[in-house]
Amino acid sequence: MSDVIRTRREGGILEVTLDRPKANAIDLKTSRLMGETFQAFRDDPDLRVAILQTAGDKFFSAGWDLKAAANGDAVDGDYGVGGFGGLQELRDLNKPVIAAVNGMAVGGGFELALSCDLVYASDHSSFALPEIRAGTLADAATVRLPKRIPYHVAMDLLLTGRWMDAAEAHRWGLVNEILPKENLMERVWAVAHLLDSGPPLVFAAIKEVAREAENMSFQQAMNMITKRKFRTVDILYASEDNREGFRAFAEKRDPVWKGR
Repeated sequence: MSDVIRTRREGGILEVTLDRPKANAIDLKTSRLMGETFQAFRDDPDLRVAILQTAGDKFFSAGWDLKAAANGDAVDGDYGVGGFGGLQELRDLNKPVIAAVNGMAVGGGFELALSCDLVYASDHSSFALPEIRAGTLADAATVRLPKRIPYHVAMDLLLTGRWMDAAEAHRWGLVNEILPKENLMERVWAVAHLLDSGPPLVFAAIKEVAREAENMSFQQAMNMITKRKFRTVDILYASEDNREGFRAFAEKRDPVWKGR
């Protein structure tokens, strides 16, 4: 799409690379480009999984571009269709997104990783939310982190702005796996191929139910599922793929998913 946002397709996989030296910081224009990229991914029926990576080894992303802010980019400006970084507010994104974190994920860069479904990190990666030192709010992290990890750990990160290395991030469940830098993308692509071969309608239902059930009681969510009130669940239960899964099991063969 541009020198800043590069994409590559392989089968049903879209690789998105943010390349904005020196720290892959995100200004308003870059955020809007990322939103357009992930919106196109969401709406393309031939794409099933996305990988988000960034260029360079030092920074995954430094988050919000403070230099751009100093030159007029408003912190409450137009981030584009998906909100900051194109992901965290993109509606109905019911396809899996994998983050490949290589280097420092700082502020909005940390929040960008949190917006993905799976996070794989190189062993030299680290995470921090230094917004407190700039006198501003790490808004998405303040909403998401206390739901992902113990409250007191989330508050420690938010209130102090301290650094967390990859090992600690893995210990708290923020990172799926830690890998040597040279093995990171090989592992991420292996996972992407696995997901690409999986049942896309089931993945869509998983993402919608997990997202919408967050503010429901268990019984409310179960009632919504059994009564097919979730759009993706209704599509799944009426689909060829749903019947194919049962047939393949009965016939002791691998299913062939068609996404319909």
